[in-house]
Amino acid sequence: MRRAAIMTGLLPALMMAATACAADEPPPLPRAAAEAPPPTEAPPPTEQPSESATPDKQEEEIPTGPRTVRLAEGLRARIEWPADPDPLVKLMVDQYIGTRKALAEGATSYAENMEYEAAEQAGGWLQEHAAKGHTIRGIGRIYNVRIRSVQGRGAQVDACLDESGIRVVSTGTGKTVSKRSSDPYALSVIAHRGQDGRWLIRTYIEARERCVR
Repeated sequence: MRRAAIMTGLLPALMMAATACAADEPPPLPRAAAEAPPPTEAPPPTEQPSESATPDKQEEEIPTGPRTVRLAEGLRARIEWPADPDPLVKLMVDQYIGTRKALAEGATSYAENMEYEAAEQAGGWLQEHAAKGHTIRGIGRIYNVRIRSVQGRGAQVDACLDESGIRVVSTGTGKTVSKRSSDPYALSVIAHRGQDGRWLIRTYIEARERCVR
């Protein structure tokens, strides 16, 4: 009897405890969520080669054969690219185009692809013309561009210039003051290659060769 009384007394307490536990449990997940497969990891992004790493972007294409380019109003340059172009050849051609364009536009300095000494020389040449109120018109020609020698990080590049078609013009009146040399002449530069692999013109030097048309 006593055992039955104890069980009878415990039964309501056990039922109350079970009810409280059921109230504390979280509600079941909705069926769709419960049956949804576990999320999968997104595939790693596909690596795209950078533009600088592509072969056609590593080196700028250098033309071959004769080309005529417009530098400024009334000024053109005829470039006779060699059959085997080289970055050093382009360096020489670019400085010719750049300095003549700068002169036609009235600039007093030019330092593109140049170290300090070469930039000083180019700037002095431009300032001399600017002080006289001169500019140029017509057509010039650069040809027989060649690499004379390469020693370590240094190189000499030679070219011939024919500016018989160039006129020196007054910036004030627009009238022709004089003509450039009627004979072709040589131009030589010393270039230096930096740690980044780029060639820069270090200085202009006196050319020792004669040029013929």
